[in-house]
Amino acid sequence: MADEKRKPFLGARFAEINRRYRTPRIATTPVVRFALLALRVYLIALVILLVVKFILVLKGGAL
Repeated sequence: MADEKRKPFLGARFAEINRRYRTPRIATTPVVRFALLALRVYLIALVILLVVKFILVLKGGAL
C-alpha cells in the first residue's frame, strides 16, 4: 500500500525535474558541439568493434 501512494508523488517529482532541465543553461560553441559529436561517434565505433569481436570470438574466428 505504501508503494501505491509513492508512485504518483515520484511521477510528479520526475516531471517537475524534467520540466526544469528541459532547456540547457550552458551555451555551447560550435567547436564544443563538434567535439562532443566526434566523441559520440568514436564511442559508437568502439562499441560496434567490441560487439563484432565478441561475436567472432564466440564463433571461433579472430579479428
